[in-house]
Amino acid sequence: MHFVIMGCGRVGASLAKTLDGGGHTVAVVDRNPDAFLKLGRDFSGSTITGVGFDRDTLTQAGTADAYAFAAVSSGDNSNILAARVARETFGVANVAARIYDPHRAQVFERLGIPTVPTVRWTAEQVMRKLVPQGSITEYREPSGKLVLAEVHLDPGWVARPIQQIEDATKARVAYVTRLSSGVVAHDDLLIQDGDLVHLMCPVGRLGEIERILDQPPVISMEEE
Repeated sequence: MHFVIMGCGRVGASLAKTLDGGGHTVAVVDRNPDAFLKLGRDFSGSTITGVGFDRDTLTQAGTADAYAFAAVSSGDNSNILAARVARETFGVANVAARIYDPHRAQVFERLGIPTVPTVRWTAEQVMRKLVPQGSITEYREPSGKLVLAEVHLDPGWVARPIQQIEDATKARVAYVTRLSSGVVAHDDLLIQDGDLVHLMCPVGRLGEIERILDQPPVISMEEE
């Protein structure tokens, strides 16, 4: 598959090298030709010096044939504009834009441009290290009504099936991170110590669900 990456900073270079190493074709766009030095000598993709939202530049990068487009430069406006041009002009279905301003991120997501709000993500990850209780919002769908969140579980949920979590919260468990790998959730999957549970629910119910899961599960009469 072909990927186009706008911005060759640390994030863009890391993405490009990972995709290139995975056998994909990659084109990297940046205004500064010196930025391509971050790609290293082993990078086999193409580099294009130019403005990331310029049509001629994106044409040269093969954007019309791209499976996905990532705008990860240091400018919010440039990233959003480039992502929109890639989608609306070149028809790229899979686009993502790196955004520093979390307020802008919410607006652009409602326009149908998936964003990665760098500041909010970093703050939430640091908060997770400082205060492990609660939840981390990982994704909001464009309407803003649904949220995918990593939720904290009381230790009493260990060895309980996913189905019991869903019954208690009336929400859907999307997947579980176990030993740094994702595991697709199913009713009989048992929670293990150290699991991270990622749950999809209405935004307005997230606080209620946090309170439910931050307590041990209710023991039914059949279990006593």
